[in-house]
Order: sequence, then structure tokens, then C-alpha cells
Amino acid sequence: MYPYGRKHTAHGVDRVDTVRAGPTTNGIVKMKRRELLKQSVLAGTGVAALAAVTGAHAQGAPASTFDRVKQSKELRVAALTGEEPYFHKDLVSNNWSGACIEMSNDIASNFGAKVIYVESSYGNSVLDLQSGKVDIAFALNPTPARAMSIDFTTPILMQSYTVIGRKGLPPVQNWADINKPSARVAVDIGSSHETIARHYLPHSTITGFQTRDEAYLALTSGRADYVVVLTVLAISALKKNPQLGTLSIPHPELTLSTNMGVRLEPDRRWRDFLSVWADYNRSLGNTRAWMLQGLAQQGIKESDIPSNVHF
Repeated sequence: MYPYGRKHTAHGVDRVDTVRAGPTTNGIVKMKRRELLKQSVLAGTGVAALAAVTGAHAQGAPASTFDRVKQSKELRVAALTGEEPYFHKDLVSNNWSGACIEMSNDIASNFGAKVIYVESSYGNSVLDLQSGKVDIAFALNPTPARAMSIDFTTPILMQSYTVIGRKGLPPVQNWADINKPSARVAVDIGSSHETIARHYLPHSTITGFQTRDEAYLALTSGRADYVVVLTVLAISALKKNPQLGTLSIPHPELTLSTNMGVRLEPDRRWRDFLSVWADYNRSLGNTRAWMLQGLAQQGIKESDIPSNVHF
């Protein structure tokens, strides 16, 4: 007999459906409450234990780029084909060289790491940083739009904006000299070159092209009179094709920093380390030496660089 309810068997398990009021009902309720409390405590302990294990795993995994590079001993760099003097890829050996290759090797040496090159482009390198495919994107110009997506180190170097004038045209002394509708200016779309041209040459006839090479082609084919481009890129382009025209640095001299891009993350040690590295090597002249070495691979000597060009 079960004075406080009926005994039922479901799948071989005894259970009590109801509890009738009686002298010992409160005792049974108290027992049930103690049992429930015990189970709750045990359940809470299990959750806490699971959280502790999960937290331990999270702590064991690299929490930032700095930790990832330090632990994996791998530095992943966005490498840009055809962007001399920063990057050059030998199509036969597939080996990389250039100023930013030397910089990558020097950065990696601080961690005892090897460099892994991920082939990319200026536009894709920002996406590669965001997606975690690379740890550094070199030779990026910081802009407010880019700063919404990635972080930047202190400058690697400073460059001036130049104008390459078509063969036969006189050097450009001032930006105002070509700020007129008759001056046809070519720029690569979405670049800082386009930003500067549209800001300082609002009255010029500006045409945007998908790539710098297309802008250079417009110059040599007579469809444009001028191309606006940063110093190092201009020197390299003129070395490849002297028929492009004449290099000028108009007044007022406009400069822009060239930086390393890194992923936006709460832990700023990676960005801060690279900033210290950039300041240190720029002050010692190492950055200039790496740039000259990269230009030398293109056959450009230091004596070939105009005296008013600095980086």
C-alpha cells in the first residue's frame, strides 16, 4: 500500500503521482525541496566546471596576432605582385624580393619566425587582414575609410605626391598650373592619388582608370597629359618606361605616410610592437637602405633619384 499516492510503473521505473495531505506531508515536501536543491547545486557545479574547462581552452589558444606569431613561429605577409620596389616575384623561381620582403624578414627574426607570403593586392590585403589570412599588409596609406576596417602602425616612410607629365610638356611647378579643364589628368580609381587630384585639381579633366598601368597607358597613348602618383611608384614606373614623361613635385609639396596595416583587435601589442619597429628602423636609416636596395633591383641607383625626392 502507498498511503500518499498510487504506485505506477513506467518502463520499469517506480514513481509517485500525487501526495495526499497528512501528518507527514510537510516532511516529504521538505525532503523533495532538499533533493531539488542538491540537484541544482550539482547542476550548477557542472556548469561552472564546463565554463572553467572552456575558459582554459580559450586561454590556451592565441588571443591576439602577437600571441599567434609568437607561438606558431609564422609571420603571414600580404605579398603584392608587380609592386616594385616593395615586392617583386620571380616568375621562374617564385621567389620574392624587394624592400618589404627585407622588412618582413627583419620583423620575423624578432620572433624566431619564418615568413609565409600570401599573394594579394592592395584592395584584397585589407580584406585578408579582416579575415585573419595575413598578419601584416605593407605599403598602405592610412585613410579614414580604411581606418574603419583595419588598424595602422606608425609610418614606415613619408612620400611626396608627384606628377608625371607627358613627353614634350614642361615640368609642373605648381598644382595650380594644371588646375584647368584643358589639363587631362589620369588616376587609378579608389587610390590616394585620385583623392589628391580631385581635391587640388577640381577644374582639371580627371579620368579614373582601374589600375595604374592603365593610367600610364593613357599617358603614352596621348589620351592623358598627366598622371598623379606617389614618389616611389613614379620612379619605378619611369625606370620601366622612360617614355612615360617627366617627373615633377609640384608646390605646395604634399606628402603622405606609408604604413603597415594590421587587424583591428583589443590586444594592441602587435600594432605597438610594429610601430616601435618602424620608428626604430626609420631613425637608424635601415628603412631607406631597404628601399634603395629594392630600387637597385630595378636598376635604379641612388644617384638616379632626384635630390628633392625623399623617403
